[in-house]
Amino acid sequence: MAEVHDAVEVIRVKRDGGRLSDSQIDWVLDAYTRGAVADEQMSALAMAILLRGMDADEIARWTAAMIASGERLDLSSVPRPTVDKHSTGGVGDKITLPLAPLVAACGAAVPQLSGRGLGHTGGTLDKLESIPGWRAGLSNAEFLAQLANVGAVVCAAGDELAPADRKLYALRDVTGTVEAIPLIASSIMSKKIAEGSSALVLDVKVGTGAFMKSEADARELARTMVELGSAHGVHTVALLTDMSTPLGRTAGNAVEVEESVEVLAGGGPGDVVELTLSLAREMLAGVGLDAVDPADALADGRAMDAWRAMISAQGGDPDAPLPGARETHVVVAPSSGVLTRLDAYGVGVAAWRLGAGRARKEDPVSAGAGVVWHAGVGDEVTAGHPLLELRTDEPERIERALQALEGAFEVGDAAPERRIVLDAVRPS
Repeated sequence: MAEVHDAVEVIRVKRDGGRLSDSQIDWVLDAYTRGAVADEQMSALAMAILLRGMDADEIARWTAAMIASGERLDLSSVPRPTVDKHSTGGVGDKITLPLAPLVAACGAAVPQLSGRGLGHTGGTLDKLESIPGWRAGLSNAEFLAQLANVGAVVCAAGDELAPADRKLYALRDVTGTVEAIPLIASSIMSKKIAEGSSALVLDVKVGTGAFMKSEADARELARTMVELGSAHGVHTVALLTDMSTPLGRTAGNAVEVEESVEVLAGGGPGDVVELTLSLAREMLAGVGLDAVDPADALADGRAMDAWRAMISAQGGDPDAPLPGARETHVVVAPSSGVLTRLDAYGVGVAAWRLGAGRARKEDPVSAGAGVVWHAGVGDEVTAGHPLLELRTDEPERIERALQALEGAFEVGDAAPERRIVLDAVRPS
């Protein structure tokens, strides 16, 4: 019989810098999921973990207990090798949209359980829901059938997948404990391991628009997650990627879908294409498909075919016009020269304030709202010409969006060279 503990005792151990035992971890997560440990007690424990940290064994056990709180998907019926990707969240980060069908077009199956945006980072499901008819909710049977037939699924996680994480995630957001690396790592990896893929590639963002502002913190998070995946038999690799500048030329929902379709058509911004191909190559290598070049599938239309099949399978119309915004406001370049900086956080907050994001998880989002920029870092701009375009359904939102962009861009003589992929973290 499992050992029974007391919530206050568990909090005190971590508050005083001690190590939680396996049975304390198992008990507190099970009891919290069942409602036997109160939110205020778990809040205190989460803060103690943020301040005191956890060692590798504690994090591994915490992750295993979160997985054990729900079901684990069985993907053994899928006829292709399964590989997933997870991004820690950024601005203009629409990479999942072209990436999932691209990897499917190359012979793997991509079971992508995604989330919604919160704060300045966008959510993949919010973007896809701007496509008329598309639905995020699938039953397990529909999920497996689409994975077998199309090779790619992007949908919402079911309620039975790591329910302890879903409950704890909402609590962390309102208690200032989102940044705790043990809690970030276990949250991401409990869901991804429960999802059942044989391989996983992590896109760990670094910079002003990311949760991890420093490369050292991003590397620690990446290493922690790679070790967790490997310990659970999932081949896991992490790429550290730049999020000081937003990705592509759009931040929002429908505008990011539009840009993703451009990439699938063989065009699109260079940074989005570069990161999509880098992640695709890692995903294919993780399941032994190294010989396939994903650039070919972008060029010959196979990735676009897979996208259309993926959207149609979930009720979406890939040919339907995407929603627009009722109001636009243009920000012009203040001087002529080279765009030397475009701050990801400023752009993300502006898009959020225009209606593309949410402050609380129950808030609605606007499909047409967002920010479009007409020049990337390193491009020449001309004084008085359009630099940024703000889109919204509610004109009263524009003023606060403009405030977020104050000091967010600079024009000078030359821009530093931008590296998209900063490093890779692989199993030791």
